[in-house]
Amino acid sequence: MLIFAVIIVVSGTLIIGALWGLYGHLPSWMEGNLLAIAGGALMISVVIELVQPAVTESGVLMTAAFTLMGALVFAGTDYLIDEKLNSKGGAGLLAAITLDGVPENLALGVSLLSGNVMQVAALAGSILLSNLPEAAGGAKEMRKNGNSHKQILMLWVGAAVLLSLAAILGKVLLKDVDKGVISAIDCFAAGAVIASLATEVFPTAFKRGNHWAGISATIGLILALALSQLSG
Repeated sequence: MLIFAVIIVVSGTLIIGALWGLYGHLPSWMEGNLLAIAGGALMISVVIELVQPAVTESGVLMTAAFTLMGALVFAGTDYLIDEKLNSKGGAGLLAAITLDGVPENLALGVSLLSGNVMQVAALAGSILLSNLPEAAGGAKEMRKNGNSHKQILMLWVGAAVLLSLAAILGKVLLKDVDKGVISAIDCFAAGAVIASLATEVFPTAFKRGNHWAGISATIGLILALALSQLSG
């Protein structure tokens, strides 16, 4: 039951965020600072819940290699989407969101194997905080580019289903996999998330929230750190 509760909460926020972007309205500075809080929370959770355990389990070299690989894959694909494909419509935005969302949710599914509810809550909470403002911003951009509300919602529902499947695969298919393989997956996911924070989340947060975004990111980090301590 835990996996379905986590999937509903985490992936459901994509749809809620899309509805927010289509029909809701918040001042740009508030959107930027919410995004910064989400980025700060996700940053510390990635380190504590994904990278740090991998160092303990598999060593620094393996951790560094797979984390860098995840960052390279995200950065390379993001570059192709932005610079080569020049995609401004729903497909390009959907690809950018799911690129880091799939490994995030795969890692979330893997974390469910530990049975530590608070550890899962720490990672799930950070992903939730990240998904909501990202989906809202993405849906708003799609609307500006002329997509209908129905098309936009269908795209985000599709993204939610895809990320849910990633979490289920992480939980079911990797149940009996060696811990070293799980550590590699976690590190790859961490690298992709870190790259997305650097190229997508924090630049957008600063643009909308100005210098207050730095304070908001710190608040998000502290909140996630406090939550992670409950799993200790």
